[in-house]
Amino acid sequence: MQLAVFIILVLLLHVGLYKIFEKAGEAGWKAFVPVLNKLVWLDIIGRPRWRYVLLLVPIVNLFVFVGMIIELVKSFDKHSFLDHFLACVFAPFYFLYLGFSPKEKYVGKGFLIESENPIKKTAVREWTEAIIFAVFAATFIRMFLIEAYTIPTPSMEGSLLVGDFLFVSKANYGSRTPMTPIQFPLVHNRMPFVGGESYSEAIKWPYYRLFGFQKVKRFDPVVFNFPEGDTIAIGKGRFAGHYANNYTNYYSLRHLYGDEVVDNPNFFETLTRPIDKRDNYIKRCMGLPGETLEVKEREVLIDGKAVQNPTHQQFRYNVVTSNGINVTRLEDWGIDMKADWNRRNGNNYTLHITEKQAEKIKGLSDVISIQVAPLEPGSRIFPNDPKNYQWSYDNFGPLKIPAKGEKVNLTLKNIAIYERVINVYEGHDLEVKSGKIYIDGAETTTYTVEMDYYFMMGDNRHNSEDSRVWGFVPENHIVGKPLFIWFSRKSGVGVRWNRLFKSASVM
Repeated sequence: MQLAVFIILVLLLHVGLYKIFEKAGEAGWKAFVPVLNKLVWLDIIGRPRWRYVLLLVPIVNLFVFVGMIIELVKSFDKHSFLDHFLACVFAPFYFLYLGFSPKEKYVGKGFLIESENPIKKTAVREWTEAIIFAVFAATFIRMFLIEAYTIPTPSMEGSLLVGDFLFVSKANYGSRTPMTPIQFPLVHNRMPFVGGESYSEAIKWPYYRLFGFQKVKRFDPVVFNFPEGDTIAIGKGRFAGHYANNYTNYYSLRHLYGDEVVDNPNFFETLTRPIDKRDNYIKRCMGLPGETLEVKEREVLIDGKAVQNPTHQQFRYNVVTSNGINVTRLEDWGIDMKADWNRRNGNNYTLHITEKQAEKIKGLSDVISIQVAPLEPGSRIFPNDPKNYQWSYDNFGPLKIPAKGEKVNLTLKNIAIYERVINVYEGHDLEVKSGKIYIDGAETTTYTVEMDYYFMMGDNRHNSEDSRVWGFVPENHIVGKPLFIWFSRKSGVGVRWNRLFKSASVM
């Protein structure tokens, strides 16, 4: 349906151009010839033909095309802000009006008219146009080139710290075109202050990614849309307290309270989000499409071979002391004791720290013992099928990561691994009935994967909800690559000056 509407709008645009070309003294048929129609358009508005090259440059072409629309309108002696606005927003219909209205006449090349007889604008219009252009430019730069993010959780400590502000490149992996184009400018998914969603799903576009400079590599920190963010729950009734003001992961709540409670409309209201409007997460890519990943006694293995550990990889340690540890000393070693994930209970501590920090603590005279606190099965672990998979944070897999074009064998044992891939991420109807698997109504024992998938992990291995909890990250969820830290704020008060302009991709 949406494709049909798009085709109709494009046809209407070119029908309008047909009549506009005739009014400007050009043959109308040229409006339907690719490339030639843009060259004639440039002639009509008085711009050199070499500008057509700019229309081939992604992102730049959007600004050039808008400029061409405005200058075409000026060629018909339309100089008001309202005319320019209507032409840009409703181009197909406005072009039809210019082309078919007997009273609208072509008066000359719009660019030359403007340069020879500049229109005097009021201060209000000058400011309005400047603000609109700034918002327009910022929106497209944020959408296609670079965007600022902040680190809200400790899942990447101590590589990326809570309070780090990052610039993230959308272009490295290829800019993803918007899938939900109707949105409030410069807002991701929630309206500030007033609340509610900041977008409309009246129009949805398919996933498409522009050419990128590189592919996702192992150890890259990657920003992506949270895969389980497709469904969000808001608390009501006795759950209205904390959950009323926060959009909470529906699947985590079901694990915590059970399906009957969370699916009860008296307790929770649920809403779904499109891919590009799901919350942004940042983790490190540890597994690539087609690889087999395993975590064995906290060591990551790819295709059976151990891989390099991140320099600042952290685990949860239990520390027993005879008289406590000086807080200043811990802070000097980079251990944030103001953070709620590092706790003291009498003379004992639970700390999320690196191996080097653990060695320093071990050398203190008051320390009786320090050891990693293992995380055993029992928490929510992918694929959430404890009958067939007794995995944990520290011992996970082996798990084959799906790759585009790969044909996987489906069984009742492994269907939990591929359920979201088939049903949620790739949009097929999946059912298991009477011990048999059906996809789109047809019984099957195989499935051909349609996208590449990745396995993401936080460097803070015992304090990260990552692919070990919710599974794979599809390629259409990839947002971009962090470049550098442009600001960093301490958990208390102050600035981490030593982190400013530090690379965000350090291993």
